[in-house]
Amino acid sequence: MSGKRASYDFYLIVATALVLAVISGICVYGMFYFKLAEIHQMDAAVKAGYMESMNRAVSPFIIALILLLGVCVPKRLLSTAWLNRFALALLALVAVVAVARGVVAALKVNLLVTLALQVVVLVLSLAGSRRLSFEKKGYWVRVGSSCMHLGLILFILDLFYYKNLSLHLALFWVTTAATVIGMTGCFYSEAVSRLAGRLRRR
Repeated sequence: MSGKRASYDFYLIVATALVLAVISGICVYGMFYFKLAEIHQMDAAVKAGYMESMNRAVSPFIIALILLLGVCVPKRLLSTAWLNRFALALLALVAVVAVARGVVAALKVNLLVTLALQVVVLVLSLAGSRRLSFEKKGYWVRVGSSCMHLGLILFILDLFYYKNLSLHLALFWVTTAATVIGMTGCFYSEAVSRLAGRLRRR
């Protein structure tokens, strides 16, 4: 079972990394092409058309990332068998919402379910729960990883609400804080652990 779980985690990590790499590549290409082709100096209709074409190019990979997050987050909480059941149930829910309310609403539902689960994972990580499944051990690494995932989910969710200025700003700052805390916990876990130990002794 452990070998099966490890391979399952490995494929999820690889798939997520590939999707993120493609999204990054499209974004970098789009920025350079926008500058080199001097699209910013063209008519508003041309610029709008270019942005629409880039959105169409990146949309399938954003959708894939959202669906992958819907599986990656609960794998911290569930066994492989229950994770498969959860993934099927989530896909069924997303499909029903997509038919009834459209793809955008379905993606929002997926993100909100994932966000709720990630908050549970973060709370359990802060509590030091041993029932969570992480690739790496260490309290601050787990807390950092949970914060980084929370930041990523909120960042994607913010893409749907950028027109709502107050909500957009709130999501932006929470995303920034979660990402910074997460990176600090993941990359400087030993230093954070020593600092926390000194603070407790005081």
